[in-house]
Amino acid sequence: MSMDIRSQDRMASAVARGDSHRPGVFIRRDASGEPAPVVFDSPHSGRDYPEDFGHAAPFALLRRAEDAFVDELLAEAPDHGVGLLSALFPRSYIDPNRHEADIDESLLAEPWPHGAEPSGRSERGLGLLRRLLSPQLPIYDRTLAVSEVENRIAGFYRPYHDELKAMLDAAYERFGAVWHVDWHSMKAMGRGRNARERADFVLGDLEGAACAKEFTALVGDSLAAMGYSVRLNDPFKGAELVARYSDPRRERHSLQIEINRKLYMDEASVSKTGGFERLKADLGRLTKAVADYARRSV
Repeated sequence: MSMDIRSQDRMASAVARGDSHRPGVFIRRDASGEPAPVVFDSPHSGRDYPEDFGHAAPFALLRRAEDAFVDELLAEAPDHGVGLLSALFPRSYIDPNRHEADIDESLLAEPWPHGAEPSGRSERGLGLLRRLLSPQLPIYDRTLAVSEVENRIAGFYRPYHDELKAMLDAAYERFGAVWHVDWHSMKAMGRGRNARERADFVLGDLEGAACAKEFTALVGDSLAAMGYSVRLNDPFKGAELVARYSDPRRERHSLQIEINRKLYMDEASVSKTGGFERLKADLGRLTKAVADYARRSV
């Protein structure tokens, strides 16, 4: 695995804390404060690039696909009683927020033998295996072997989902309910028909199907009270992670949160700005509000 200095530091800290980790795949941090029936996950902040990636796109541009530093913004979540799972592999290698069958067969050297079900995302080059960084910039100058894709699914995609499911199931078994927040970051500006400046935060609850409306309102109202602009399901409604793990009728609630990158980072250089610490503190306040709400609700 190709691991940067920050990743090495995170792994060393995880070992020192006794956190569960699988090198190159995920770090799991359990609650250190009073446990709450809440699990956060950051599936797109990974920056450990596997040596077999074989990408053709420039590495500096590839990094812009990361939801960079989101895991660090959430680092205090366990102190508030919230479990945190962070992917270590990059989304451009394989995307845990896609269905396993969302395969773009145009990327493959041979037909996919397990039943491909490409979605509109795959058609746009944004499926399980990302084909494009932008409409004019492909990630690869080669096709991928079926065995290569199978190894990514078995070694990265499934272990991440298995760990997240285990965390959610453990909280549900203990409390009889669980609240899952799936964290992402988004570009400051949309493009194409959505070419406009985006809100500070976008909450995605699959048009009300993924969690109780009271929970979505709590998060939105808390952010608005801090002075942030918030939109609901526009332009992001949620994807595989909230769809797979939500069942609000059984008190399994999932909400996707997209953070506008302008709040904390320079998108071109993939570096933190002066807004990072303020945003981290505000997300700590939000985490406490979510944990308190969940404890009151069980």
